Amino acid sequence: MKSVCVAAAILCFTFMGTWSAMGAESDDNTVIFYWENDVFSGTDRNYTNGFKLLWISGALDSYSEDRRLPDWSDKSIDSLPVINQPATTKHVGLSLGQKIYTPRDLDNPNLIPDDRPYAGWSYVGVTLLSKSERVLDAFELDLGLVGPQSYAREVQEEVHDLVDSIEPRGWDNQLKNEVGVNLVYERKWRLLQLGVENSDIFDFIPHGGMALGNVHTYANAGMEFRLGVNLPDDFGTGLIRPAGDASIPAPNARNNTTGCHLFAAVDGRAVLRNIFLDGNTFTDSHEVDRESFVADFMIGASVHFDQFKITYSHVYRTKEFETQEDEQIYGSVSISFTF
Repeated sequence: MKSVCVAAAILCFTFMGTWSAMGAESDDNTVIFYWENDVFSGTDRNYTNGFKLLWISGALDSYSEDRRLPDWSDKSIDSLPVINQPATTKHVGLSLGQKIYTPRDLDNPNLIPDDRPYAGWSYVGVTLLSKSERVLDAFELDLGLVGPQSYAREVQEEVHDLVDSIEPRGWDNQLKNEVGVNLVYERKWRLLQLGVENSDIFDFIPHGGMALGNVHTYANAGMEFRLGVNLPDDFGTGLIRPAGDASIPAPNARNNTTGCHLFAAVDGRAVLRNIFLDGNTFTDSHEVDRESFVADFMIGASVHFDQFKITYSHVYRTKEFETQEDEQIYGSVSISFTF
Protein backbone atom coordinates (compact mmCIF):
# COMPACT_ATOMS: atom_id res chain seq x y z
CA MET A 1 0.00 0.00 0.00
CA LYS A 2 2.85 2.39 0.77
CA SER A 3 4.26 1.91 -2.70
CA VAL A 4 0.83 2.69 -4.17
CA CYS A 5 0.60 5.91 -2.13
CA VAL A 6 4.11 6.96 -3.13
CA ALA A 7 3.37 6.29 -6.79
CA ALA A 8 0.11 8.26 -6.55
CA ALA A 9 1.89 11.18 -4.88
CA ILE A 10 4.61 11.22 -7.55
CA LEU A 11 1.93 11.13 -10.25
CA CYS A 12 0.05 14.03 -8.65
CA PHE A 13 3.14 16.23 -8.33
CA THR A 14 4.30 15.32 -11.84
CA PHE A 15 0.82 16.08 -13.12
CA MET A 16 0.79 19.47 -11.40
CA GLY A 17 4.33 20.41 -12.32
CA THR A 18 3.91 19.43 -15.95
CA TRP A 19 0.70 21.44 -16.18
CA SER A 20 2.29 24.54 -14.72
CA ALA A 21 5.49 24.33 -16.75
CA MET A 22 4.06 23.30 -20.13
CA GLY A 23 0.65 24.93 -20.19
CA ALA A 24 -0.40 28.00 -22.07
CA GLU A 25 0.80 31.27 -20.62
CA SER A 26 -2.54 32.54 -19.34
CA ASP A 27 -4.02 33.75 -16.08
CA ASP A 28 -6.81 32.24 -14.01
CA ASN A 29 -5.65 28.63 -13.92
CA THR A 30 -7.79 26.76 -11.40
CA VAL A 31 -7.00 23.78 -9.16
CA ILE A 32 -9.92 21.96 -7.53
CA PHE A 33 -9.76 19.15 -4.99
CA TYR A 34 -12.91 17.11 -4.28
CA TRP A 35 -13.55 14.62 -1.50
CA GLU A 36 -16.83 12.73 -1.12
CA ASN A 37 -17.77 10.21 1.58
CA ASP A 38 -20.85 8.80 3.28
CA VAL A 39 -19.21 9.28 6.68
CA PHE A 40 -21.13 12.58 6.69
CA SER A 41 -24.34 10.56 7.05
CA GLY A 42 -22.92 7.96 9.45
CA THR A 43 -22.95 5.08 6.93
CA ASP A 44 -20.35 3.02 5.07
CA ARG A 45 -21.93 1.50 1.97
CA ASN A 46 -22.86 2.00 -1.70
CA TYR A 47 -20.85 4.95 -3.06
CA THR A 48 -18.65 5.19 0.00
CA ASN A 49 -15.66 7.31 -1.01
CA GLY A 50 -14.35 9.40 -3.88
CA PHE A 51 -11.62 11.90 -4.56
CA LYS A 52 -10.68 13.96 -7.59
CA LEU A 53 -7.88 16.38 -8.36
CA LEU A 54 -8.64 18.71 -11.27
CA TRP A 55 -6.52 21.34 -12.99
CA ILE A 56 -8.19 23.73 -15.44
CA SER A 57 -6.18 26.03 -17.69
CA GLY A 58 -6.71 29.74 -18.00
CA ALA A 59 -8.78 31.15 -20.85
CA LEU A 60 -7.59 30.24 -24.37
CA ASP A 61 -8.60 31.49 -27.80
CA SER A 62 -8.18 27.93 -29.14
CA TYR A 63 -7.36 24.55 -27.61
CA SER A 64 -4.16 24.31 -29.67
CA GLU A 65 -2.67 27.09 -27.52
CA ASP A 66 -2.39 24.62 -24.67
CA ARG A 67 0.85 22.72 -25.16
CA ARG A 68 -0.23 19.86 -22.92
CA LEU A 69 -2.38 18.56 -25.78
CA PRO A 70 -0.42 16.63 -28.46
CA ASP A 71 -0.17 18.25 -31.89
CA TRP A 72 -1.83 15.27 -33.57
CA SER A 73 -5.04 15.92 -31.61
CA ASP A 74 -5.60 19.45 -33.00
CA LYS A 75 -7.57 18.44 -36.09
CA SER A 76 -9.73 15.99 -34.15
CA ILE A 77 -10.53 18.57 -31.48
CA ASP A 78 -11.29 21.26 -34.08
CA SER A 79 -13.81 18.93 -35.72
CA LEU A 80 -15.83 18.41 -32.52
CA PRO A 81 -19.27 20.07 -32.49
CA VAL A 82 -20.55 22.56 -29.90
CA ILE A 83 -17.25 23.22 -28.09
CA ASN A 84 -15.74 25.10 -31.06
CA GLN A 85 -18.31 27.86 -31.35
CA PRO A 86 -16.93 31.31 -32.33
CA ALA A 87 -16.83 34.11 -29.76
CA THR A 88 -16.22 31.69 -26.89
CA THR A 89 -13.22 31.18 -24.64
CA LYS A 90 -11.73 27.75 -24.16
CA HIS A 91 -10.17 25.82 -21.29
CA VAL A 92 -8.42 22.46 -21.02
CA GLY A 93 -8.81 20.35 -17.87
CA LEU A 94 -6.88 17.34 -16.60
CA SER A 95 -8.19 15.19 -13.75
CA LEU A 96 -7.09 12.27 -11.61
CA GLY A 97 -9.60 10.45 -9.42
CA GLN A 98 -10.93 7.33 -7.75
CA LYS A 99 -14.35 6.08 -6.60
CA ILE A 100 -15.11 3.18 -4.23
CA TYR A 101 -18.35 1.18 -3.99
CA THR A 102 -19.25 -1.48 -1.42
CA PRO A 103 -22.30 -3.46 -0.25
CA ARG A 104 -24.05 -2.86 3.06
CA ASP A 105 -22.51 -5.70 5.10
CA LEU A 106 -18.76 -5.14 5.12
CA ASP A 107 -18.21 -7.92 7.68
CA ASN A 108 -19.48 -10.66 5.32
CA PRO A 109 -16.66 -12.30 3.31
CA ASN A 110 -19.09 -14.07 0.96
CA LEU A 111 -20.69 -12.75 -2.20
CA ILE A 112 -24.00 -11.05 -1.32
CA PRO A 113 -26.28 -11.72 -4.33
CA ASP A 114 -28.94 -9.08 -3.61
CA ASP A 115 -26.50 -6.27 -2.77
CA ARG A 116 -24.19 -4.29 -5.02
CA PRO A 117 -20.72 -5.58 -5.94
CA TYR A 118 -17.50 -4.38 -4.40
CA ALA A 119 -15.94 -2.15 -7.05
CA GLY A 120 -13.33 0.53 -7.60
CA TRP A 121 -12.75 2.96 -10.46
CA SER A 122 -9.45 4.83 -10.83
CA TYR A 123 -9.11 7.10 -13.84
CA VAL A 124 -7.60 10.08 -15.59
CA GLY A 125 -9.66 12.52 -17.60
CA VAL A 126 -9.23 15.23 -20.23
CA THR A 127 -11.92 17.92 -20.41
CA LEU A 128 -12.45 20.52 -23.13
CA LEU A 129 -14.50 23.50 -21.95
CA SER A 130 -16.03 26.26 -24.06
CA LYS A 131 -17.85 29.17 -22.48
CA SER A 132 -19.58 32.45 -23.08
CA GLU A 133 -21.00 34.70 -20.38
CA ARG A 134 -24.18 32.58 -20.23
CA VAL A 135 -23.27 29.10 -21.51
CA LEU A 136 -20.66 26.49 -20.56
CA ASP A 137 -20.11 23.41 -22.76
CA ALA A 138 -17.96 20.55 -21.47
CA PHE A 139 -16.72 17.52 -23.39
CA GLU A 140 -14.77 14.94 -21.36
CA LEU A 141 -12.88 11.73 -22.08
CA ASP A 142 -12.19 9.45 -19.09
CA LEU A 143 -9.85 6.47 -19.21
CA GLY A 144 -9.20 4.18 -16.26
CA LEU A 145 -9.42 0.79 -14.61
CA VAL A 146 -12.22 -1.04 -12.82
CA GLY A 147 -11.34 -4.02 -10.62
CA PRO A 148 -8.32 -5.00 -8.51
CA GLN A 149 -5.99 -2.78 -10.54
CA SER A 150 -7.97 0.27 -9.42
CA TYR A 151 -6.43 -0.32 -5.95
CA ALA A 152 -9.72 0.64 -4.31
CA ARG A 153 -9.43 -2.34 -1.98
CA GLU A 154 -6.02 -1.28 -0.71
CA VAL A 155 -7.14 2.31 -0.21
CA GLN A 156 -10.25 1.36 1.78
CA GLU A 157 -8.49 -1.26 3.90
CA GLU A 158 -5.66 1.15 4.72
CA VAL A 159 -8.02 3.98 5.66
CA HIS A 160 -10.24 1.71 7.76
CA ASP A 161 -7.17 0.42 9.58
CA LEU A 162 -5.97 3.98 10.15
CA VAL A 163 -9.27 5.14 11.69
CA ASP A 164 -9.86 1.82 13.49
CA SER A 165 -13.04 1.06 11.54
CA ILE A 166 -14.52 -2.31 10.56
CA GLU A 167 -12.38 -4.36 8.18
CA PRO A 168 -14.12 -4.79 4.79
CA ARG A 169 -13.92 -8.57 4.23
CA GLY A 170 -15.65 -9.09 0.89
CA TRP A 171 -13.20 -7.56 -1.59
CA ASP A 172 -12.39 -11.01 -3.03
CA ASN A 173 -15.80 -10.73 -4.72
CA GLN A 174 -15.13 -7.39 -6.43
CA LEU A 175 -15.58 -6.76 -10.15
CA LYS A 176 -12.81 -8.10 -12.36
CA ASN A 177 -10.20 -5.97 -14.08
CA GLU A 178 -11.55 -3.99 -17.03
CA VAL A 179 -10.34 -0.94 -18.91
CA GLY A 180 -12.99 1.77 -18.74
CA VAL A 181 -13.57 4.39 -21.45
CA ASN A 182 -16.24 7.08 -21.24
CA LEU A 183 -17.20 10.07 -23.36
CA VAL A 184 -19.35 12.72 -21.67
CA TYR A 185 -20.94 15.97 -22.84
CA GLU A 186 -22.78 18.52 -20.68
CA ARG A 187 -24.08 22.07 -21.11
CA LYS A 188 -24.84 24.63 -18.36
CA TRP A 189 -26.74 27.92 -18.68
CA ARG A 190 -26.48 30.90 -16.28
CA LEU A 191 -30.00 32.37 -16.21
CA LEU A 192 -32.16 34.70 -14.12
CA GLN A 193 -29.27 36.58 -12.57
CA LEU A 194 -30.59 39.12 -10.06
CA GLY A 195 -28.41 41.56 -8.18
CA VAL A 196 -27.87 44.96 -6.63
CA GLU A 197 -24.95 47.35 -7.08
CA ASN A 198 -22.92 44.99 -9.31
CA SER A 199 -23.34 42.10 -6.89
CA ASP A 200 -25.44 39.08 -7.87
CA ILE A 201 -27.63 37.70 -5.07
CA PHE A 202 -29.60 35.04 -6.99
CA ASP A 203 -29.16 32.93 -10.10
CA PHE A 204 -30.56 29.81 -11.78
CA ILE A 205 -28.28 27.33 -13.60
CA PRO A 206 -29.95 24.47 -15.51
CA HIS A 207 -27.92 21.76 -17.25
CA GLY A 208 -28.28 18.76 -19.54
CA GLY A 209 -25.97 16.14 -20.98
CA MET A 210 -25.19 12.53 -21.82
CA ALA A 211 -22.52 9.86 -21.32
CA LEU A 212 -21.48 6.94 -23.51
CA GLY A 213 -19.08 4.16 -22.55
CA ASN A 214 -18.63 0.82 -20.86
CA VAL A 215 -18.54 2.46 -17.40
CA HIS A 216 -21.56 4.78 -17.69
CA THR A 217 -24.19 5.34 -20.36
CA TYR A 218 -26.96 7.80 -19.46
CA ALA A 219 -28.78 11.01 -20.32
CA ASN A 220 -29.08 13.60 -17.57
CA ALA A 221 -30.69 16.96 -16.82
CA GLY A 222 -31.03 19.16 -13.78
CA MET A 223 -30.82 22.62 -12.28
CA GLU A 224 -29.32 24.65 -9.45
CA PHE A 225 -30.56 27.70 -7.53
CA ARG A 226 -28.10 29.93 -5.66
CA LEU A 227 -28.91 32.68 -3.15
CA GLY A 228 -26.35 34.74 -1.28
CA VAL A 229 -24.09 37.74 -1.13
CA ASN A 230 -21.76 38.53 -4.02
CA LEU A 231 -22.32 35.28 -5.94
CA PRO A 232 -19.21 34.02 -7.75
CA ASP A 233 -19.13 34.53 -11.52
CA ASP A 234 -18.94 30.82 -12.32
CA PHE A 235 -21.30 28.06 -13.42
CA GLY A 236 -22.40 26.62 -10.10
CA THR A 237 -21.52 23.72 -7.86
CA GLY A 238 -19.71 20.60 -9.05
CA LEU A 239 -19.63 17.05 -7.70
CA ILE A 240 -17.29 14.23 -8.66
CA ARG A 241 -18.92 13.31 -11.94
CA PRO A 242 -17.82 13.63 -15.56
CA ALA A 243 -18.21 17.10 -17.08
CA GLY A 244 -19.66 18.37 -13.80
CA ASP A 245 -16.89 20.86 -13.15
CA ALA A 246 -18.24 24.39 -12.97
CA SER A 247 -15.94 26.45 -10.72
CA ILE A 248 -14.33 28.44 -13.52
CA PRO A 249 -15.06 32.15 -13.93
CA ALA A 250 -17.33 33.31 -16.73
CA PRO A 251 -15.83 35.67 -19.33
CA ASN A 252 -15.55 39.26 -18.08
CA ALA A 253 -16.09 38.07 -14.51
CA ARG A 254 -16.00 40.71 -11.82
CA ASN A 255 -13.25 40.50 -9.23
CA ASN A 256 -15.48 39.29 -6.41
CA THR A 257 -13.08 38.98 -3.51
CA THR A 258 -15.46 37.85 -0.77
CA GLY A 259 -18.92 36.30 -0.76
CA CYS A 260 -21.06 33.41 0.40
CA HIS A 261 -24.20 31.66 -0.71
CA LEU A 262 -26.60 28.78 -0.17
CA PHE A 263 -27.65 26.49 -3.00
CA ALA A 264 -30.08 23.73 -3.88
CA ALA A 265 -29.74 21.48 -6.93
CA VAL A 266 -31.10 18.35 -8.58
CA ASP A 267 -29.71 16.05 -11.27
CA GLY A 268 -31.75 13.23 -12.82
CA ARG A 269 -30.30 10.44 -14.95
CA ALA A 270 -31.94 7.95 -17.29
CA VAL A 271 -29.42 5.11 -16.95
CA LEU A 272 -28.69 2.57 -19.68
CA ARG A 273 -25.48 1.21 -18.17
CA ASN A 274 -23.67 1.41 -14.83
CA ILE A 275 -20.79 -1.05 -14.62
CA PHE A 276 -20.81 -0.86 -10.81
CA LEU A 277 -24.30 -2.43 -10.84
CA ASP A 278 -24.46 -4.22 -14.21
CA GLY A 279 -21.11 -5.94 -13.69
CA ASN A 280 -18.20 -6.43 -16.06
CA THR A 281 -18.82 -5.88 -19.78
CA PHE A 282 -16.82 -8.74 -21.28
CA THR A 283 -16.83 -11.40 -18.55
CA ASP A 284 -19.17 -12.83 -15.92
CA SER A 285 -19.23 -11.06 -12.58
CA HIS A 286 -21.51 -10.14 -9.72
CA GLU A 287 -24.40 -7.89 -10.80
CA VAL A 288 -27.72 -6.58 -9.53
CA ASP A 289 -30.86 -5.24 -11.23
CA ARG A 290 -30.28 -1.52 -11.65
CA GLU A 291 -32.96 1.16 -11.53
CA SER A 292 -33.51 2.93 -14.85
CA PHE A 293 -33.85 6.38 -13.31
CA VAL A 294 -31.72 7.86 -10.51
CA ALA A 295 -31.84 11.36 -9.04
CA ASP A 296 -29.47 13.35 -6.83
CA PHE A 297 -30.84 16.14 -4.64
CA MET A 298 -28.24 18.50 -3.21
CA ILE A 299 -28.17 21.35 -0.72
CA GLY A 300 -25.17 23.15 0.66
CA ALA A 301 -23.19 26.30 1.28
CA SER A 302 -20.17 27.94 -0.26
CA VAL A 303 -17.81 30.76 0.62
CA HIS A 304 -15.23 32.45 -1.60
CA PHE A 305 -12.51 34.90 -0.72
CA ASP A 306 -9.49 36.15 -2.62
CA GLN A 307 -8.67 33.25 -4.97
CA PHE A 308 -10.32 30.48 -2.96
CA LYS A 309 -13.76 28.86 -3.05
CA ILE A 310 -14.77 26.30 -0.40
CA THR A 311 -18.00 24.34 -0.77
CA TYR A 312 -19.87 21.70 1.18
CA SER A 313 -22.71 19.76 -0.49
CA HIS A 314 -25.07 17.31 1.22
CA VAL A 315 -26.36 14.84 -1.38
CA TYR A 316 -29.44 12.60 -1.26
CA ARG A 317 -29.44 9.89 -3.96
CA THR A 318 -32.46 7.76 -4.80
CA LYS A 319 -32.13 3.98 -4.95
CA GLU A 320 -29.82 2.78 -7.72
CA PHE A 321 -30.84 -0.90 -7.77
CA GLU A 322 -34.03 -2.82 -7.06
CA THR A 323 -32.93 -4.64 -3.90
CA GLN A 324 -31.29 -1.59 -2.32
CA GLU A 325 -32.71 -1.18 1.19
CA ASP A 326 -32.30 2.57 1.64
CA GLU A 327 -31.60 5.68 -0.38
CA GLN A 328 -28.10 7.06 0.06
CA ILE A 329 -26.86 10.25 1.66
CA TYR A 330 -23.26 11.44 1.41
CA GLY A 331 -21.26 14.65 1.73
CA SER A 332 -19.02 16.40 -0.78
CA VAL A 333 -16.26 18.91 0.01
CA SER A 334 -14.48 20.91 -2.68
CA ILE A 335 -11.71 23.48 -2.45
CA SER A 336 -10.76 25.49 -5.53
CA PHE A 337 -7.87 27.90 -5.99
CA THR A 338 -7.60 30.23 -8.98
CA PHE A 339 -4.26 31.85 -9.80
